[in-house]
Parts: sequence; structure tokens; C-alpha cells
Amino acid sequence: MQKNNPIAEVFGFPITNQGEDAAYYRENRLCPFHNRFPNCTKDKADDPLGVCSIFHGQNKVITCPTRFREEWKILHNAAKFVWPKGTKWTSLPEIKLVDGNGQSAGNVDYVIVSHDENGRITDFASIEVQGVYISGNLRNPFQEYMKAPSAEFEWNGRNFPHPDYLSSSRKRLIPQMLYKGGIFKAWNKKQCVVLQKTFFDTLPELPQTTKAKADIAWFLYDLEHSEADGRNRLVLVDTVYTEFQAALEQVIYPKPGKMPDFLAILQGKLDERISNDPELRSVYDLL
Repeated sequence: MQKNNPIAEVFGFPITNQGEDAAYYRENRLCPFHNRFPNCTKDKADDPLGVCSIFHGQNKVITCPTRFREEWKILHNAAKFVWPKGTKWTSLPEIKLVDGNGQSAGNVDYVIVSHDENGRITDFASIEVQGVYISGNLRNPFQEYMKAPSAEFEWNGRNFPHPDYLSSSRKRLIPQMLYKGGIFKAWNKKQCVVLQKTFFDTLPELPQTTKAKADIAWFLYDLEHSEADGRNRLVLVDTVYTEFQAALEQVIYPKPGKMPDFLAILQGKLDERISNDPELRSVYDLL
């Protein structure tokens, strides 16, 4: 793909796919990934930003959480982690979670529930799906592409879009683990986190455990191109099992740098101030 093209997929199809299906979805602004409505509603319902994934180097980075709904693989893989084969289960989307004070803790993306022959719930688990935030302007290249969709599209405008992994973890993933995850841990219920592997690789290395002992299963997906139909397919490439507390501490508390390096910065700042103001006296001189 061209070096100056940030867009990987538009309305569910790679921009290199110029077939009839791709043209139909683009013309009608449709979403093939089980959006709540037939049309894409990302950003604006009447003028959706129909970019499912962007290029970052050689990687196709998923920016829309709805992209993870392809064939509902995320639900079936999560259920395999939580329950044995043969368990009757279903999924419930966007479930409001309330804390012990009656305050909203936000919505859980999906709650999968097991049930008996009479439809009575016997167990449940959470699934959180996290795409990647974008820095830069994605709408401008998208609108330019939509004027004349082409496999040779390039974008030479300013504010080139790129994934913001740090904001994605600090502003969303970590707060979710702290609050919503803490409630599910207190209930002793399993948790599933759905991410793209490139995002997970930017997190601190998490101490792993066995599937049987795990509180959380991290399902890591990627997009693989299919030559057969010219589309990208969502593929589970790895599953990482962790205990809640160990994973939380690793994500929350940064690995400290070397204190002498920080002291050197402080000393440099102090030396600079003294050189600029020879009459500068220490606090002790003022006592």
C-alpha cells in the first residue's frame, strides 16, 4: 500500500477492493459487521466516518470497535474460555453496571450468560471490546477518498492520522479495568478483553497464568487479507490469561526509571538557574 495512504478499510472493504460488493457498501454507507443499524453510524449518523481500520507501517490497525463483530467470533471464543463445550449461552449487549452506591459504572459492551433449559441464568461473564484512538485528522482523507474511490489513493494533507495507543490505554482501557473490572472481580466472575495484538503489545508485559486460574482472558485479534474474496478477515492470533490483581498492578504502575537520571535533570535545571542568576541564594541562606 502507498506510503501516503492512511486508510486500510472503508465500509468493511479494503480500498484495494473495487468489486461490486465494495462499491455497493460504499455508495450506501453500509456496515457489514453487525452494527445496530444497517448503515455505519461512526462519528455522525447522517455523515458517517466509514473507516474501519487504518495503516500504521505494515499493520492494519482497527479503529472502530464494531469491526470486531465480524461473524461474532469474539463472543464464541469468550464463551469457550468461560464454560465447557455444550453449555447453553447467549449474549446481551450494552448492559448498564451500577456500583454499591447506586452510581453508574458505565456500560459493559457484552455480557454473556449461561442458562438452563427453562431460560434461567446460571452464570455470566463480561466482554469489553477496545479499538484504538486516532491522533490527527482522519475525516479529511476519508472524504477525499469517497469523492473518487481508488486503489491508488494517496493523501498528502496535513495532520496525518496515526494510532494513539497511549490514550487508548490510559483514557479507556485502564479506567475500565479499575472500575467495571473491579466489580466483576468482586463478584468472582470471569472477564474477557478483546484487543488487536498491536495494541496489546504496547502494554507492559503482564504476568500470565493458566486458563483454569485466570480471572481475565485477553483475546488478541488481527486482520489477515484473503486473496479469495479481496477482504480482510478477523483472526484470533493469541490468548493471554492473567489474574486480575497482577494484571491491574502491572498496567497501573509504570516501571520506574533510574533515580540518578532524574537527579541529573534536576541538577541541570538548578545549575541553569544559578548561572542565570549569580545572586540566587539557597533556602537556607534566607533563614
